[in-house]
Amino acid sequence: MKLLNQSIKYATLPMLLIVSIWALMFYFSIYREIKGSVDEGLDNYKRQIVYQVSFDTILLHKKNFDKGFYAIRSIDADVAMKYKDKYKDTLMLMQDADDPIPELEPARLLTTAFELNGKYYELKVINSMIEADDLIKQLFINVLWLLLLLFITLAFINNFSTKRLWKPFYTMLSKLKVYKLGNKDQPISIKTDTTEFKDLQQAVNTLLKQNNAIFEQQKQFIGNASHELQTPLAVIINKLELLAEDGNLNDGQARNVGEIIQTVNRLIRMNKSFLLLSKIENYQFSEQSQISINELIKQEIEELDDIVSIKDITITLKEDAEVVLIMNASLAQIVVSNLLRNALFHNRQGGLITIHIEENKLIICNTGKNEPLDNATIFLRFQGSTDNKENSGLGLAIVKAICDLNNHAITYNFTENLHCFQLIFKN
Repeated sequence: MKLLNQSIKYATLPMLLIVSIWALMFYFSIYREIKGSVDEGLDNYKRQIVYQVSFDTILLHKKNFDKGFYAIRSIDADVAMKYKDKYKDTLMLMQDADDPIPELEPARLLTTAFELNGKYYELKVINSMIEADDLIKQLFINVLWLLLLLFITLAFINNFSTKRLWKPFYTMLSKLKVYKLGNKDQPISIKTDTTEFKDLQQAVNTLLKQNNAIFEQQKQFIGNASHELQTPLAVIINKLELLAEDGNLNDGQARNVGEIIQTVNRLIRMNKSFLLLSKIENYQFSEQSQISINELIKQEIEELDDIVSIKDITITLKEDAEVVLIMNASLAQIVVSNLLRNALFHNRQGGLITIHIEENKLIICNTGKNEPLDNATIFLRFQGSTDNKENSGLGLAIVKAICDLNNHAITYNFTENLHCFQLIFKN
């Protein structure tokens, strides 16, 4: 979830809780006000009825609510003296316009007493009340509309204000995403008056400065180490070759010298591979051009023709599309070369290699061991076959590093006794 929406997420629950509590309090407050209003009406009716019966004593004979909203009955003086106005909730039969028959509806009842001409009477006055269910239903609907309105308003205000507030942060974030160490980029600069963002900008630039310094030192060390290693290794090779050509060695010694030369040659290749991996991981291949994968495949097949003939390998090339990429030419050549050489060197005598070029996709399959490789470790360093002394164990690791650098995807699967590497290029 984006930072802009985090505040909405955290504000939603408290807002729901507050509105719910408010709705509950509002319900009881309104219901109490309605009761108070009805009670005032009942009290007014009481005074009017008492006033009317003083002129029309026939009203004193209305003993039930059949034909009105009040009832009167005679009581003893002792009982009347104990009477106080009493209000209570009750039910009464009423028939609305939409009711086929009378139904019990909530009502408010006032019970009181009065004196007329030395006699005492009990007076009951009743009046209809709003139904609690109806009130709750209407209140619930209004609360839902209120919540919806609040949520929409909160989202609008949040996005409008937060985008402006966090604009410096997102500006810095976008610059950091494209920032590359070693490119001598200027310090990241943002326009802001917010103290926290100024502190963040200063901290980020300090960190980048330190990382750039470490990066340059590492790059220089790797370059120097690789260069310095090449010279003594080349000297060792020359000395061993001279020793082998001397002719004074017996067969065992000559064989040992040959194995040492192979080991040193492998060490030279590993040294070059480590240097290449370091350069890839440090983004030192910035130059890009238009590359045809189809042409690279054909060139590599032609260069490997001698080894293909010796191992009697059958290569089948199927082109369903022309794949053209924008990437570093050297890295593209390394990817194609390493995949084809991997398919060739780990193949069996008289084996098969199939190359299928589709739209934004390259699939290279080869025969070899009749069992799948470990998908979890196949692209890790030194996870290749150690049977071949010519293998450095870094070929597929280099391919994976180049793919990651260019956002390409490479996968391995074992299908119909074929080891298949599928390379999917980004558009």
